[in-house]
Amino acid sequence: MNISSVNRLAQAWVALLLSIALPAHGDDKAESRYDRLWRHAQLYDNPDSGFIQSFALSGRLQADYAWFDADEGDYDDARWRRFRFGFTSQLADDWTVKLEGDFDLNNSPGDLYQRLTDAHVDWQVGESTSLKILKHSAGFTLDGYTSSKKLLTPERNNLTNNLWFTAEYFTGISLSGKLDKRLSYKAGVFASDDSDEWGVTDASYFTLASASYDWATDLGLERARVTLDYVYNDEDRDANTRDFSHVVSLSSQWQQANWGLWTDLSAGDGAFGQRDLWGLVVMPFYSFTETTQLVLRYTHLDSDGDNGLRLNRYENRIVGDRGDEYDEYFAGINLFFYGHKFKWQTGLQYTTMDDAADDGGEYDGWGLTTGLRVSW
Repeated sequence: MNISSVNRLAQAWVALLLSIALPAHGDDKAESRYDRLWRHAQLYDNPDSGFIQSFALSGRLQADYAWFDADEGDYDDARWRRFRFGFTSQLADDWTVKLEGDFDLNNSPGDLYQRLTDAHVDWQVGESTSLKILKHSAGFTLDGYTSSKKLLTPERNNLTNNLWFTAEYFTGISLSGKLDKRLSYKAGVFASDDSDEWGVTDASYFTLASASYDWATDLGLERARVTLDYVYNDEDRDANTRDFSHVVSLSSQWQQANWGLWTDLSAGDGAFGQRDLWGLVVMPFYSFTETTQLVLRYTHLDSDGDNGLRLNRYENRIVGDRGDEYDEYFAGINLFFYGHKFKWQTGLQYTTMDDAADDGGEYDGWGLTTGLRVSW
């Protein structure tokens, strides 16, 4: 991206903040003003009508500025991080249709469209069970099952980046729901096909099973949830997944008043030359006010052999080779103008990766990421 493009992107961020966020400061009517603005996405809503009961636009717009300086090189750029747009429609008899596309605003107009993300039909089976068919998110690990709209950091942690299937959206069928007030579950079978739309034939499959238990009531906390994820990935070199036959993740989310703690302990059984690996994420956070939040994060990854680990998004632009031991120390500030629907996130991190093979995977450097997140 050239300097003029960076300037235009920066100006767009500033203009949006000045037009929406700053007038709301100290204004008791700010919430209702935001409500009115976001309500424009709801184009139709009549539960008593016939077949189509509601129709709403959906999507997200995310922009990043990233600066990374390491012993091995540097990276400095501003980019549109994500733009997704589509709709959600509620139909009669508890059916829902969602269709959303992924567009790259960094490209020329003729190359904007990238793929379908959510493109599925849901059926609400009773009060607590949902069945999804066709293309939808296959989320596992702490940051893998957390939507990019609700992440507490600008980027997902590198444990998720190494283990999770970062394509995220796969054609499949899944069932989710609650067995009681505390225990919930999700189970699904997905094609690992890398088609930009729907696809089930060009690759193999993987299964996902998750169970979550909620201890909040027992412990007197606002949030106390522990989740166990298990993935079996049928081996296929052409699959749109990571090269792991088995992935297990034990994650937790705890919160009381202004304090919170999220954790993840995960491991993967490598295939096709991919080394086994395990990792730990510890992420405490503190909300000073409803609009200002401090987030800290420590991430450790260890590979059972050489070249089993990859760096995260922006460090990977500097060093594309792999290592065997990784540590990251992160501190960030979140500014919530309208909850997770409109926020500004900034994070500073120090990252190291050892490379016992000494073949180009070593990394030692600082990074700063700041970005706008809008969703509707």
